[in-house]
Amino acid sequence: MEKVKVGFIGTGGIAGAHMSNIAKFEDVEFSAMCDVSEDRAKARSEEYGGNPYTDYRQMFDQEDLDAVYICTPPFAHGEQEQIACESGVPMFIEKPIAVDMEQAIIINEYIDRYDITTSVGYHWRYGGNAQQAKKILADEPQVLGALGYWMGGMPGTPWWRVRAESGGQHVEQTTHIFDLARFLLGNGKTVHGVATSGSMLDIPNYDVDDLSMVNIEFENGSIANIVSCCAMQGWGRVHLEVFCRGLVITVGGSNEINREGETEKLSGEEGQDRDRVFIDAVKTGDRSKILSPYSDALETQKIMLAASKSFETGKAIDI
Repeated sequence: MEKVKVGFIGTGGIAGAHMSNIAKFEDVEFSAMCDVSEDRAKARSEEYGGNPYTDYRQMFDQEDLDAVYICTPPFAHGEQEQIACESGVPMFIEKPIAVDMEQAIIINEYIDRYDITTSVGYHWRYGGNAQQAKKILADEPQVLGALGYWMGGMPGTPWWRVRAESGGQHVEQTTHIFDLARFLLGNGKTVHGVATSGSMLDIPNYDVDDLSMVNIEFENGSIANIVSCCAMQGWGRVHLEVFCRGLVITVGGSNEINREGETEKLSGEEGQDRDRVFIDAVKTGDRSKILSPYSDALETQKIMLAASKSFETGKAIDI
């Protein structure tokens, strides 16, 4: 194919970031923009091209797409992925992939059944800092564990503040840190978490946790603690620290390597463009450079939703 004909379902902020990036690619053509807001869909069409839609079913019926970006809120995932699979259209799906495991498992079964190329928006994996960290850790005899953080304020998006729609901060936002921990330490085995809520009396209509802490035991014996907090004012912390004997690697934040007290910077030079990788996979059929296909993102989802269950039950949850 000379140009990859791309459609978008969801045309908000994160979709706009993808659009502005792939607009630089000479081998991509914007064919369709679909959003529940007709005005937003039309605005994106005027900006980048493509036909505007408010119904993704109509979009799939009328457009001959080579790929689709699904950039909807967590609660809205489901049918559009299934229709894309039935239509044979490769998908770039923004994280998190769902708010419950049942829906995610169904979508994964569709992807397997129709053999669909997928990529999920875990962009931290593609950063040169994460790539270098993974190479360094591969030479270590043992990774002891990790400490991760996503701490800041409450986003203004209404659905983000509703647990049933976002899954909570650990599912919607800190998912990047959970996924980075998996990328560097491997799959999880057991999860135990605690959470607290209700301190932000000045914010109406929210029921997500203010602060949560999740302990993870990985299959290789490493452990991690990952903290989420959306109650901070004027302060934030977003990074993952990985510990080995005589070595600490910080991905995000200071982006540094500490070897027995001596510090050097993590390099960002070997990073990849996640959109370029996806488009190339669509063109060639070679999926080997996609770092987070849907089946892999499902493993990250298992950790976060096990944490949700642990918050409710107070018990450790086996994955």
